[in-house]
Amino acid sequence: MKINRVLLLGGLFAALLAMTVSAKPVTEAEQTPVDVRRTTFIVKDVDASLVLYRDALAMKVVYDQVLTSGDVNNPETYKERRLVLLRANDDFIGVLGLLQYVTPRKPEHKDRFDVPVPGDPIVVINTENLEAVWEKVVAVPGLEVIDVPERIVYPRANGGTIAVMQSMIRDPNGYWIEINKILDAPAGT
Repeated sequence: MKINRVLLLGGLFAALLAMTVSAKPVTEAEQTPVDVRRTTFIVKDVDASLVLYRDALAMKVVYDQVLTSGDVNNPETYKERRLVLLRANDDFIGVLGLLQYVTPRKPEHKDRFDVPVPGDPIVVINTENLEAVWEKVVAVPGLEVIDVPERIVYPRANGGTIAVMQSMIRDPNGYWIEINKILDAPAGT
């Protein structure tokens, strides 16, 4: 099963790596009319999620607000949510949102599979200091380690190969997170 998971995740990672790792703006002529600004995770507890994303992975909180709507005196219409936005190296694209439904609480998914299935996102986070980050990551309560960091070599889109230290976790909310460190020149270089 681990080999199938590695092949599945490896193929997905290679495709994502080929498209996104170069981390430089495209020329104006190559730009499309859209940017992927943010991915938002619905979480059980924002504070517990911050232990992974802010404390272990060192993402920076750029927004933390409680959002309300409806009539506070009417439980049928009143909604309270807490939204925290974290950034890595850009505050316009690639931001991660953590959204907790405080009132009313939302139910959790009942299905939980051992491998990613259609409908499961995999978020790839790259870090230059995977060794130091990994120690903090595995100490996060409720986190599941799927694969410890290991060196994997992927084919490049334009020929050759690229080596990556790759790991996979499942955060306490069930999200698949790949944490890697690029060992060669990034894709696209």
